[in-house]
Amino acid sequence: MANINKISEAIRGEGLGGWLFLNFQHRDRIADLTLGIPEKAVNTRPWICLLLPDGGVVKIVHAIESSILDHLPGEKRVYVSRDELRAALREAAPPQGRTAVQVSRNIAAVSTLDHGHAALLESCGYSLTTSAGLIQRTLGLLDARALASHQRASDALYEVVQRIWARVETEMTRGETIREGEVQDWILALFEEKGLVTEGRPIVAVGGNSGDPHYSFGGQGQPLTPEAVLQLDIWARESEPGSVFADISWIGFLGEHIPEREQAVFAAVVRAREAGLEAIADARQSGKPVSGAEVDRKVRTVLIEAGYTDYIRHRTGHAIDTRVHGYGANLDSVEFPDERLLLEGSCFSIEPGLYLPEFGMRTEIDVTIHGGRPVVSGPGRQTELLRFCSMGAQGGKSAQGN
Repeated sequence: MANINKISEAIRGEGLGGWLFLNFQHRDRIADLTLGIPEKAVNTRPWICLLLPDGGVVKIVHAIESSILDHLPGEKRVYVSRDELRAALREAAPPQGRTAVQVSRNIAAVSTLDHGHAALLESCGYSLTTSAGLIQRTLGLLDARALASHQRASDALYEVVQRIWARVETEMTRGETIREGEVQDWILALFEEKGLVTEGRPIVAVGGNSGDPHYSFGGQGQPLTPEAVLQLDIWARESEPGSVFADISWIGFLGEHIPEREQAVFAAVVRAREAGLEAIADARQSGKPVSGAEVDRKVRTVLIEAGYTDYIRHRTGHAIDTRVHGYGANLDSVEFPDERLLLEGSCFSIEPGLYLPEFGMRTEIDVTIHGGRPVVSGPGRQTELLRFCSMGAQGGKSAQGN
């Protein structure tokens, strides 16, 4: 059910005249999520819902699907012809202020309104602006219940990494051949054991394959080879509706003695990660707002100054909520520049990566803004490369946190 009071408060907070939702064939997932429209609801004609700062709701629906918004309060206007739709839109237009819709010049994930319908709205008297800030306030900030579910998922993922690394080390030191796909299957089995669900398969990438940030393969993938880098990127949430994802990446070396080059690249991504966390903490402590784009610039500068400009492939981080790539502020100044502020309740990843031809490395932590400060999710973050230990299969020895 839509939280009309929360949405109205967000509209007032952004200083807007209203938030207009227009959906056709369920193209706008944000509209369905915000207003509680089931995916199975028939949506062969455009429906419009305008929410106002004072809590008012105006619903414009087609005659053959006139009940699709009946679960919402407010006045319902029914149209059949295009002329009737235009008339209803003109009559509903807010008398003053800009109307937020799902458009954005920068953030593709929140830009779903097509040009034709945007032009129709403007011709009916609407002054349009992006709803990106409203989306963050309504879908992208965690309440106490959501935060608790995220923390439980984070704790579970850290345990999964430790158990997977220990098994990899045990099998390889016995001389067993292990393939990337087998490790994926082990991870998914642990997810099932812990009652977690995921979107897609985790990333398990060995050697040169780890130089591909979104590496995937058919079959069982490549065998894990000694003295190679292994990238593990895993994400999951609890199965209950409304649960929030955790998303972490850890890096290991399939041997005991780590070469200097691998150590240097790992040290660079860790310094960059910590610089991002420090930038957020400093800003919050000083009372200054900080945007996702600003944090990305700080992190990127560390990697560039270390001489790795040519090996940066992606933004620093993404929002996290009930989807692994969520609707809040992203840490991005280059791909989809995101100037939205990191507000109380924000949840996002910090995951700088460097991708060389021989190997890639990405260290990923999740952070929430809670109690006015950034809080790292889970029991700790990686400060040393996982490696094989001469004393036996104890991968946890090199998984230090602080």
